[in-house]
Amino acid sequence: MIEASLTQALGSALFHFLWQGAGLALIAGLALMFRSPRVRYAAACVALFAMPVAFTVTFALSLPARGSRMVMPVELPRAVPLAPSASPASLPFDFSGSMRWFVPFWIAGVALLYLRTFAAWLMLQRLRRASVTPAPAFWKRRLEELAARLGIRRAVALFGSELVDVPVVAGFLRPAVFVPMSLFIGIPAEQLEYLLIHELAHIRRFDYAVNLLQNAVEGLLFYHPAVWWVSRILRTERENCCDDAVVEMRGNAREYASVLASLEQNRNVPALAASGGNLAKRIVRLLNRPANSSAAPMFGLLALAIFATAAWAALQRPAPLPPLPSAPKPPAIRLIAQAKPESAPLPKPFEKWLNEDVAYIVTKVEREAFLKLTSDAEREHFIEQFWQRRNPAPGTAENAFKEEYYRRIAFANQHFQSSVPGWKTDRGRVYIVYGPPDEIDAHPSGGAYQRKDSEGGGDAFMYPFEDWRYRFIDGIGTDVDLRFIDPALDGTYKLADAKTAAVAPPVVVRHASDGVTVVVSLDPTQNTNVFVRITTAEGRTVTTAERSSFRQASFELPVALKPGSYRLNVVTKDADSSTATPSHYELSITVPQP
Repeated sequence: MIEASLTQALGSALFHFLWQGAGLALIAGLALMFRSPRVRYAAACVALFAMPVAFTVTFALSLPARGSRMVMPVELPRAVPLAPSASPASLPFDFSGSMRWFVPFWIAGVALLYLRTFAAWLMLQRLRRASVTPAPAFWKRRLEELAARLGIRRAVALFGSELVDVPVVAGFLRPAVFVPMSLFIGIPAEQLEYLLIHELAHIRRFDYAVNLLQNAVEGLLFYHPAVWWVSRILRTERENCCDDAVVEMRGNAREYASVLASLEQNRNVPALAASGGNLAKRIVRLLNRPANSSAAPMFGLLALAIFATAAWAALQRPAPLPPLPSAPKPPAIRLIAQAKPESAPLPKPFEKWLNEDVAYIVTKVEREAFLKLTSDAEREHFIEQFWQRRNPAPGTAENAFKEEYYRRIAFANQHFQSSVPGWKTDRGRVYIVYGPPDEIDAHPSGGAYQRKDSEGGGDAFMYPFEDWRYRFIDGIGTDVDLRFIDPALDGTYKLADAKTAAVAPPVVVRHASDGVTVVVSLDPTQNTNVFVRITTAEGRTVTTAERSSFRQASFELPVALKPGSYRLNVVTKDADSSTATPSHYELSITVPQP
């Protein structure tokens, strides 16, 4: 099963490629105004091979940022930002978000097309090994002479085959030309040379390798018509370039056209072979050499331009996020403590519903609309529609979103209550919005703690804290780590934002090669007396220190210790207050063998 973040990123990339592909196709479409097939071919190559680049870059940018630790901002998102007056049927459709449902079908389509490409490759391998007859020695020598005139230094093999109806070139590192056996004796030698020059032109231009990449792009982005349109231009102009190479070398376009006319039969050419184009159109082009292309491609260009404009316009229209029963994903809301009093008082039940029950998920527009209602009947109807808009199964009596939301509120009130209701605490707010964490590392008593390397390492005396981990939060990222700290020791855990994350442990022991350094965090706004004592496991005093700190943020004491087990006692007291209660900290220290 694909991870949700990857599915969302793929869906976003698939959606954005709708307008990106149309825009890139305009490059190939504009090139149709030029007469030279080389210019058209180059433009088609640029457009086609830029398409997977655009898709990959969009996919990479859509992936959530990864990190070992992400600290949640204090302002939290709400769940479902929907307009209060809109019904589900009237809401604008979220194309980008809905494309994630297309991802499994896209994967199946890519797999089928790549299987087709693999089958074509197997056919080419069969072509090289089965029913192949070495060409006459005369034609082998003649092929070498023609290849030298075209500047081809690689060895090119020539075979006769009953499996092809027209000459075909296959292979990149070891190219080979396969010619129907009937052509060696069925047409004049000069006419066969025309066909061999055409195939050698494919080899000189590395068309087989380009065709492999072309098939890869078609398989990856098969769902977009622009990909097939540009690919058809590329195949057509590739044959035209090779036809021009034949005419430049032999100088007789009419005779070459008559040779092609003799090959206008049903053909059996493997998909990976560097052949293509419509023989009849190629013949007409050689005979007439029209100055302007037909109007059909320009109609396609116009259609693509309209499509690209419509797709881009769709991007400019914001769409709401779909309602989810478990992982709400929304823009930031203000804290309850920051909520401004409304001018018109509401009846108590409705005031509680607005400012407590749905405080984390009601949008600003919905809040304003609710406050404008004048009767209880209107408010009841509004509340009913509020939950129905968030119902994963609209129109049904059961509402999984509503039930899960109230279950989370009840859990928060039961487990996170301190001096304030549980739903108002930082832990309650995170739990209600994002659901239960995947992992919890709780230290309700604080005390001794072996800090991780990412936290600075060493032994520490910590305030009570909890670490929550979410493997994935939609709209935020993967491996989201949150820390809640209780520095006041009153059960009110604060989410570690930029301020609370900077709260240092009261005591930290840093290990060094010759002992330890005791670091005591102090209040820089007051004068503090600090007493430190280290004893052995048997109770023998190793060292003591007593210092007065004058408005300093910390006190450090290096101590040389031999390997062994020790106990550290630290006492701090406000020097300016005779009634202040001293703070006691006790830690075990183990100095390892060097």
